[in-house]
Amino acid sequence: MEHKTRFAEMTRRSFLTASGALALGSVAPMALSREGTDKNGLAQSTKGMVTSPHELATQAGQRVLQEGGNAIEAAVAIAACLNVTYPHFSGFGGDGFMIISDSNGKVRTLSGIGQAPAVLPQYGNSIPVRGAASMLTTAANVDTLGKAFDISRNELGGKRSWAELLTPAIGLARNGFPVTPSERFWMDFRQKELTDLPAIAHHFMQDGKAPEIGATFRQPQLADTLETLAARGYRDFYEGQLAERIARGLREAGSPITASDLAKTQARVEAPLQVAYRDGFLLANQPPTQGMTTLEIMGILNQFDLRKMREGSADYYHLLVEAVKQAFIDRNRYVADPEFVDVPVAKLLSTEHLKKRAQAIDMKKALAWPHVFRTGDTVFIGAADAYGNAVSMLQTVYFDWGSGVMAGDTGILWHNRGASFSLKPGHPNELKPGKRPFHTLNPGMFMQNGKPRILYGTQGADGQPQTLTAILTRMIDYGLDPYTALSKPRFLLGKTFSDTRDTLKLEQDAGEEVFAELAKRGHEISTLPVQSPLSGHPGAIVIDASGKKFSGAHDPRSDGRALAV
Repeated sequence: MEHKTRFAEMTRRSFLTASGALALGSVAPMALSREGTDKNGLAQSTKGMVTSPHELATQAGQRVLQEGGNAIEAAVAIAACLNVTYPHFSGFGGDGFMIISDSNGKVRTLSGIGQAPAVLPQYGNSIPVRGAASMLTTAANVDTLGKAFDISRNELGGKRSWAELLTPAIGLARNGFPVTPSERFWMDFRQKELTDLPAIAHHFMQDGKAPEIGATFRQPQLADTLETLAARGYRDFYEGQLAERIARGLREAGSPITASDLAKTQARVEAPLQVAYRDGFLLANQPPTQGMTTLEIMGILNQFDLRKMREGSADYYHLLVEAVKQAFIDRNRYVADPEFVDVPVAKLLSTEHLKKRAQAIDMKKALAWPHVFRTGDTVFIGAADAYGNAVSMLQTVYFDWGSGVMAGDTGILWHNRGASFSLKPGHPNELKPGKRPFHTLNPGMFMQNGKPRILYGTQGADGQPQTLTAILTRMIDYGLDPYTALSKPRFLLGKTFSDTRDTLKLEQDAGEEVFAELAKRGHEISTLPVQSPLSGHPGAIVIDASGKKFSGAHDPRSDGRALAV
């Protein structure tokens, strides 16, 4: 805790040192409020709330709301900063997703998923997961942010300019920020792999070694690119001067993506999926995301009365794990780009199917788990304002540090989401020209009476629905506040970065009694350390029924926090 306190102080000094560059518009730099956040990390407010896994990014969003901006504007500012300060999990060369509930009562999703190129490369038996050959899809995150900005300006009276919202990120890229414990952890974890990627060694390491926590890190090329993007608008990333530089950099690196492919990239604005849960509804993005998987898990759990089980008991973990298994069977069979394959969403989220899946759960015996693990990393952003607008967002570069390759001299690290395609003929996620790959990202909202009550999301690929299952049940069924719910021990089913066995990983503080009982029911269990970074980095914001009181937190396993306005 002392180490995290010192790091937090370094981030505040970094923000204030760069305040001249970070000030939004013509408003003079102000002291950043930390009132309303208790010592345990639970933030409370009556004026708005923001959360993200990096405190500097959260502060940028906090300032937007302090100066009268709305939740979408705050989310865009946070997202841009995270694409600078959390380069291992997030970037402009990746994808992005939002759920927006506005003050007019309208709810929509934005799914920014880059598509495969029109001309596919020839692969052998598999798609590489790193390097230029893994740079197989365009990047739609910038278009997601841009389309959200347009909604803010055109429909919600947003006053901030696009350039103003990028200004904090430009300042952090130009002036620097402290290297986070999370970035150092993952760099150490991937040391042997990353040292073989010249772009990572050149741009993110110092003399071939991971930089020290707290060391100042600058990205001048990315700062230049952001200034171009700020001046010329977000579509310049896809069909302007910046697009030409990106396309040239991708071509020189060996990626099959062309300028024409970039120009075709568009984030989709769609209606959310929904499923009933208790006295409300949970929302998620459409396929090819696994949002429907989280909804299916929660719909299965809605057939049980969790309040009859003690939170954190063996029954509690067993039921959640078995619900995950039932939903993942459907996910692995169906979820893909609905423009290329039939995804029976209505059937899978129907009451009849959810009851059938619930009835298949044996509370005394674990179902075998033969399914393939999918890796990936991302960041969650939540923002809610006093006007009634709310945003739940995730953005990603797939693997930590994505493809490991830069798009020329732009400072943009390109993602490797295309590596998740299958080369097996007839597979739902089979690689085809123009197709969008399966995506693990699924930000969410819990709605009651047509209003957002909980904004939530997490890092963690296959672990995302599992982590969300734990934190949602703890907040909705057991009434825990966001920080307490996020702090409780969590599980991760299947293979992980460090453990290739298909075991049930459970954080050690779940207790010996729980471990013993789960083993008795047939779960093959591995132990994770308390507060393990492998357990995801979720964040959550809770809004009371009046819409006037906000509480929020970010996972204590991350470098972030929620900040009150």
